[in-house]
Order: sequence, then C-alpha cells, then structure tokens
Amino acid sequence: MDRDAAIGIFDSGVGGLTVLHAVLGAVPDEHLIYFGDTGRYPYGSRSVEIVTRYALESADFLVERRIKLLVIACNTATAAAIDALRAHVDVPVIGVVEPGARAAVRATRNGRVGVIATEAVIGSGAYTRSLRAHNPQLELFTRACPLFVPLAEEGWTEGPIARSVAETYLASLTRSGIDTLILGCTHYPLLKPLIAEVMGPEVTLVDSAEETAREVVAQLEATRAARGRGPGSTSFFVTDAPDRFVRIGQRFLGARVESAVRIERG
Repeated sequence: MDRDAAIGIFDSGVGGLTVLHAVLGAVPDEHLIYFGDTGRYPYGSRSVEIVTRYALESADFLVERRIKLLVIACNTATAAAIDALRAHVDVPVIGVVEPGARAAVRATRNGRVGVIATEAVIGSGAYTRSLRAHNPQLELFTRACPLFVPLAEEGWTEGPIARSVAETYLASLTRSGIDTLILGCTHYPLLKPLIAEVMGPEVTLVDSAEETAREVVAQLEATRAARGRGPGSTSFFVTDAPDRFVRIGQRFLGARVESAVRIERG
C-alpha cells in the first residue's frame, strides 16, 4: 500500500462534503480527492441498476488517480452499490450506512432508534437491515425528509421556514420515544443544531459523516496505510457547473472549496 496515495471520496453532488469535512478533521495529513457527480444529481430518483452503474464509474475515475481507500459519501449509492463496488475495485471501500448503524446501536439506551433520510434511502431498507443485523430487538422508526436537502444547499438551516419544515417532519418521531436518531443523509449535518433543538436533549443524534471518518481512521490504522506527515492536499472534481459546486460547497467547507475541475461524463 502506497501511503502517499490519496483517499477517494465520491457523492452524487455536494452532500458528501460533510463526510469530507469530517475526514479532513480526522486525518489532516492525508491527500483527499472528492468527486461529485453533479451532472447526474440526484441519485435518489434513479433505479438501483443506474445508481450502481454511476457508482462504478465514479469509483473508476478515482482509482485512476491512485487512491488507497474509497469512501462512498452518499447514502443512496451505499445502499445500492457497496457490494458491487467492493467486488469491482482493489482498494478497501467504506460506506456511510454501516458506521452510522453501529454507532446508533452503541448509543441507544432504550432500544428505540429513529432514522431520517431521503425517500430513496428509507425505501431501500438499508439502515433497517444494518441495524437489525446488529440487534434484532430494536424498535425502528423511519421518516423521509426530502426538503432538508434543498434547505441545506440554500443555507436555510435556521429561521422560521427551516423550523417549520423540521417540526413537521419530526413530529411523529418526537412522540415515538426514540432516544437515538440517525442523520441518514449527508446533507443533514448542516441542520444538526435545528434537528437537535426540535428533538430535545434526551435524543442522541448520530452523524454518519463523523462515524464514517472514524471508520476511515480505523481502516488506515488496520492496514498501516496512514500517511502520517502533512499537510495533505484536497482536490475537487465535478461533472457539471463548477461555479455552483464551489458556491454551495463553501456552505459546507468554507474557503477550502476554492475551485473544482469539471470532467465530461456520459
């Protein structure tokens, strides 16, 4: 394993930047390459077969740039394609579902766990399967919150509009008795303070981005692949409108997102 090789991170758009942000904080010495398939965003309305094809193409792009670890920073792509990706590439692959599920199982005290995500991720049952694999006795409560994505991208993470949407989506979960809630979309950490306020102090929020970053650290340690000397570099590639990616990306990462390179995809 080449310790100087990069960690590749891909998403359908900009939401995966929350994962990149967490990984940056956990392993600042590493080189990171982020690929956002913005020209074909969102993946949530696509079939499993199409999402899998897109994910394999994204992985190929990153592998061509000499990576040592692949992170799927997209819940939809993780749910649809993680097994296909692990069979397709010769580097370790980490998704965002399993780390979040494990953390929720550790965190819950009463065995009642909630999951909020996009409609596609909720419909896939990926979190339900992963959670029940760890503890079949859990009581699970799921809620699709599709409007959280545009709110995060527009920077409307507080104020009366965002609060009204959050209260509407989360009303049933506040009454469910859950003590742990998984943020099952990579956009949702931008709304974490608001979600925490609506859910109340008794509910632990599990941020899949943070848990995925911990998984990256563990994988690098297990394979002795950590670079261990910094600073690392970060580069961004997209399939559409770099200016829009940079504008929205700065809401996620600040000035670190200075530019992105557009590549052509079919």
